[in-house]
Amino acid sequence: MTSDKRPLAIAVMGPTASGKSALALEWAERLGGEIVSVDSALVYRGLDIGAAKPDAGERARVPHHLLDLREPWQTYSAAEFANDARAAVDAIVARGKLPILAGGTSLYFHALLHGLSPMPEADPELRAVITAEAKERGWPALHAELAAIDPVAAARIHVTDPQRIQRALEVYRASGRPISEWQRESRQSRLPLRVLKLVLAPHDRGVLHERIARRFDAMLAAGFLDEMQRLRALPQLRAVARPLDLPALRAVGYRQAWEHLDNAATAGEFRDRAIFATRQLAKRQLTWLRGELDARWFDPAADRPALEAALALFVNGD
Repeated sequence: MTSDKRPLAIAVMGPTASGKSALALEWAERLGGEIVSVDSALVYRGLDIGAAKPDAGERARVPHHLLDLREPWQTYSAAEFANDARAAVDAIVARGKLPILAGGTSLYFHALLHGLSPMPEADPELRAVITAEAKERGWPALHAELAAIDPVAAARIHVTDPQRIQRALEVYRASGRPISEWQRESRQSRLPLRVLKLVLAPHDRGVLHERIARRFDAMLAAGFLDEMQRLRALPQLRAVARPLDLPALRAVGYRQAWEHLDNAATAGEFRDRAIFATRQLAKRQLTWLRGELDARWFDPAADRPALEAALALFVNGD
């Protein structure tokens, strides 16, 4: 038996379409657990089909937390997620239940499991200046500026991620220090639980690519484009000058759907672009997960007995 008496939690991690949600739901039902979503798209109301959000039946079977927290025209930071997730986990533990953290947003997992650094708070005036610069010069130019002052951060932040480019430049201009330095000085307390980190990832990358394509086609059949039309009709989104810069609409599939409905892509091009973007997301997720050295990797199909054995050993004591 382990001498570590901290409460237990399970982190079900992995690339998109690897089966995380289904496994988390199954285990939560079996173990009396509750699911904490670690997904940056699921926090937005109205992003349902395209984000593979748990439906009403699944939520009735097991309590889910951190879904539908914001409107799609609003923002939600990793720090806000860390605070909300910590509160949800504390409440689950207090009820004597098992928290199951499930999702694929690496920044959210890092914020919750490892803590965030005490960097400068958001400065609305400075943010507005950077936004104006982006309209004039373009986000690729601002990403190049970031690369010159903070190559470490620029290497982690994609050129098509304006929210994180903006935040990195904001922190540097406000403090005179690169955001990567602040992040190395994390002082916020880590999650005070004993966490079993499990990564679900097919051994064959082609299998994952096939799962991604099948899931996207299922989303289309379920009415994903109708969902996108409803979002586009929201007055608050119609009032946004550059809606595709919003975090919600940068979710894979949604940007491509918006462009398709703007007649910027045919139906076939839209499908191909969305699937390609999802594969690229999976590649980035896998790259980050390889840095989680204490995580255990399993093929969800081929390694199921070993996966169940790891769970049993963790829950029953080692």
